[in-house]
Amino acid sequence: MTQSAGLDLNLLVALDVLLEEQSVQGAAHRLHLSEPAMSRTLGRIRKALGDPILVRAGRRMVPTPHALAVRAEVSAVVERARALFAPGRDTDLRTVSRTFTILGHDAIAATHGAALFARAAREAPGVRLRFLSESHVDVPFLRQGIADLEVGVIDTTAPEVHREAVYEERMLGVVRSGHPLLDGELTPARFAGEAGHLVVSRRGRQRGPIDDALAELGLSRRVVGSVGTYPASLFVLRETDLIGLITTYSRPMADSLGLVTFEIPLPLPAVEVGFAWHPRHDADPAHAWLRGCVRELMNEVSSG
Repeated sequence: MTQSAGLDLNLLVALDVLLEEQSVQGAAHRLHLSEPAMSRTLGRIRKALGDPILVRAGRRMVPTPHALAVRAEVSAVVERARALFAPGRDTDLRTVSRTFTILGHDAIAATHGAALFARAAREAPGVRLRFLSESHVDVPFLRQGIADLEVGVIDTTAPEVHREAVYEERMLGVVRSGHPLLDGELTPARFAGEAGHLVVSRRGRQRGPIDDALAELGLSRRVVGSVGTYPASLFVLRETDLIGLITTYSRPMADSLGLVTFEIPLPLPAVEVGFAWHPRHDADPAHAWLRGCVRELMNEVSSG
C-alpha cells in the first residue's frame, strides 16, 4: 500500500494482524517478517496512534481499550483497501489467508466444528477457524470486530447487525440410560418432581421457559444448579439422576455419551436459530463463503 498524510498504510495491515494474533511472533509469521522487524513495526504503530496498542499481561499480550475500540474499523478499512487495490483477488478461496472467529455456544463447535474444519481444508486451506465461547456478560463482539460471525440463538439488539434465521429449534429432555423417569408414562408432574434438574446458562440463571410452563399447571421443579455449557452438562447427567435439557441439533452429543433424550411433556415456545454478522462483511467473498458453509451445515442438521 501507499502513504497518506505521512502515514504508511501498511501499518494498518500490520495493526489488523497484530490485533488478531495478539502476538508479535504470530503477526511476524503471518506477514513473513522477522520478529525484530515486527517489533519495530509495532513501535511505529504505537507512535502513530499515541497508544501502546498491545501490553504485556504475564506471558501474553492483550489489547488496550483504545485498540479494542478501533479494531473493527481497522479491519473494515483493510478489507476495503484490499478490495480496491486487488479487485476479485479474494474470490479464489485457495489463496485466502484469514482467521475467522465464530462466536457461539460450545455446542456449536461440538456439532459443526469437525465439518467446518474439513470443508475449510478442502476449499480454503489458508482459512483458520477460531471458536469463541459466549460470555456471561453482553459484549458487542460483532461491532467491535472480536468475532466475525455469531451462530446460535441470536439475542443481540444492535440495530446494525444483520441476522439470518435458519430454522426453529426445540428443547428435549435428557437423562442417563436407565433413569427411572424413562419407565411408564411421562407426565408434567413426574417430569417436574421425580428428580432434581440441571440448568444450562452462560449467565448462571436457574429459571427459564420450562419453569413458566410448569407454573401454568401449578407445578414447579427443583433446580439443583447450573453449568455454562451443554457439553459440560452431559457429563454431569451421565453420572447422576439429574434431569437436563438439550437442543435437538445437539442430540448427537448426548447419543455419543449413551444418554437418552425424550420429548418434554409441556408446551414450550420454539427457539429461532441462525447466525449474525456486521454489515462491513457484506461484500467480503471469504466471509460470504463462511456464511454459506454455516448455513448449509445448519440446514443439514435441522433436516436430519
